[in-house]
Parts: sequence; structure tokens; C-alpha cells
Amino acid sequence: MSTILERISAIEAEMARTQKNKATAGHLGLLKARIAKLRRELITPKGGGGGTGEGFDVAKTGDARIGFVGFPSVGKSTLLSNLAGVYSEVAAYEFTTLTTVPGCIKYKGAKIQLLDLPGIIEGAKDGKGRGRQVIAVARTCSLIFIVLDVLKPLKHKKLIEHELEGFGLRLNKSPPNIVYRRKDKGGINLQTMVPQSELDLDTVRTILSEYRIHNADITLRYDATSDDLIDVVEGNRIYLPCIYILNKIDQISIEELDIIYKIPHTVPISAHHKWNFDDLLEKMWEYLKLVRIYTKPKGQLPDYGSPIVLHNERKSIEDFCNKLHRTIAKEFKYALVWGSSVKHVPQKVGKDHVLEDEDVVQIVKKI
Repeated sequence: MSTILERISAIEAEMARTQKNKATAGHLGLLKARIAKLRRELITPKGGGGGTGEGFDVAKTGDARIGFVGFPSVGKSTLLSNLAGVYSEVAAYEFTTLTTVPGCIKYKGAKIQLLDLPGIIEGAKDGKGRGRQVIAVARTCSLIFIVLDVLKPLKHKKLIEHELEGFGLRLNKSPPNIVYRRKDKGGINLQTMVPQSELDLDTVRTILSEYRIHNADITLRYDATSDDLIDVVEGNRIYLPCIYILNKIDQISIEELDIIYKIPHTVPISAHHKWNFDDLLEKMWEYLKLVRIYTKPKGQLPDYGSPIVLHNERKSIEDFCNKLHRTIAKEFKYALVWGSSVKHVPQKVGKDHVLEDEDVVQIVKKI
């Protein structure tokens, strides 16, 4: 393990010594590709997973999962217990190597699991400790909360982002708009839709040659970087929304609070005094992009108490049926929908109809 870390350090030192210009772009791209490959080796070493007894498993429950990340004593546990304590009961899950108490909150009818991710910033990207197991859990989250001490946020923010980036988590970013297709022959074919400031055919060839890819079609639809291309070739990056929670605002002035409010993706709170929790929950809901659909049995009023919760990207009638029960889609005849997704109410729709938040649906089965 140490030899891989030494190689990464040596490459990073070489990158720091290399001047950034058009002539060195290819060489820097090659070094970045080498680091990406070494990092992948650290996280998923050749010859299988981690040692026995090291892993821990958390049962995924509810409609979404939020991972809490942060240094010790920033108020993660206070926030976790106060959020879960105020809005729902705290659920305990046993881990094989440690015991932690994640919470489960109910908000706007959705059940959301809150999960502390221990040790994620203690060299996890370098495979230290339980790094790999923690990473596996982090990659299953729907949203990441990075909890920071408001008195020293920027330094810690950069350290945590660097750690998360190191094992393939991309926060508040969209996947690169790059079309990449491997082929059997014909060499490297590069098409650019807009002028490129970093990538040209030679640089792309150099990066791909590190992966032993000599035949591929690449289309760059925006001004892309070598990091973007490496992310696409690696193909294992997870793109997650993230909220930066700046805790302990009871220790700063109103003027400082006004400045903090201007930082993107940020919510200032006081976990101890339970200040600004409503703002945090509202932002959490916005970033999770959940959609509530109410069921209506025939001849009865809609059930507004327990909605079926879908994700904004998977909210068709077919997704709704599958969430209710696997067999319903097979027996499906049509659905009646009330709400903003239809022009008149009720409207008869098929499986492909896309629902909107707070629609009411009645499923009619084949006889």
C-alpha cells in the first residue's frame, strides 16, 4: 500500500514542478491519468475487497439517504440527534466494527435516513482504516451534508472536498458533457463543438494511451479539462448534491452571518440551539428532488397521510407502479390522474405518463 502512496506523492510532486502551458498539457494529462489509476487501485485493490471483519453494512431504509461528513467536534452528533429527535425517533443499526446511531426523519411525508460516516476524512481516499467500507456507504447516499465549524470553515471544507474527490465523489457537479465510445479500429477521432482551452488531439491521445485505448470516438460539447476526460474514461464517478452546514452560528456576529448566507450550497445553523433547522430541511428537500404521489383507491378519498415518494428523474406511472408492488405493472390497464401533470382532471393515462409533485393516482387493473 505504501508503495502506491509513494508513487502518488512522486507524481503530485512532479505536477507541482511542471509549468502549466500548452506545451505541457499532454504531459500533465498523462500524470493526472496515472494518479486516477493508482487511486482506483487503492480503493479497489487487485485480488478482491477488504480484509475479513473490516466491513460494515447499513440497511438502506426510507426514500433517501443522507451522509454526514465532518471533522470531530464540529457538532455532527448534536445535529444528528436533534434533527432526528425533533422530527422522528432515532433508529440504531449495528455495525460489525463500530456501533453508530443513525437517525431517520420524516419530512413532508418522506422517510429520510441520516447517517454519520465515521473516518471518511481520515485518509480514506488512501485506503487507510475503514476507508473502503465508508466509501461504499458514501456512494449509496442521495445527498451529502458536510458539517463545518463556522469559525474555521474554509480550511476544513477544502480538506474534506479533497478527500471525497479522491475516491470519485463529485459534489454539486453534473457529469461531463463528453461523448466517449470505444471502437475496434480507426484510431482516436476527436470532435469539438466549441473551442477548447486545454484539450487537443495530442493531449487526448496521450491520456487515452495511459489506459491502453488506441481506438475511440470523443466528442467534446463544451470547454472540457483533462480531469473531465479522465472521469469519463474511469466511468466510476458518483455525482452527488451536497449542502455545507456551517454550525455554531451563535458564536459569530450578524454581519458575519450575512456574508456566510451568500456562499453557494450553504446553510448556517446552530445544532445546539436548534437554530435555522427549518431552512436546512427546506434546502435538503430541494436538493433531494423528491416527488410525492398520493394513492386513491376506487370510490374513496385520496390517502394524503402516506405518499409514495419517487425521485424527480424516475417519476413515470410505471415507476409509481413498481414502487407500490412489482406485480402491479403486469396487471396495469390505465391510470386516472388528478394534479398538475394533466390538463383535465381526472385524466386517463398510460404507463409512460410523467407525474408531478402531489399528483393523485388511481390505478385500474386488467380484469
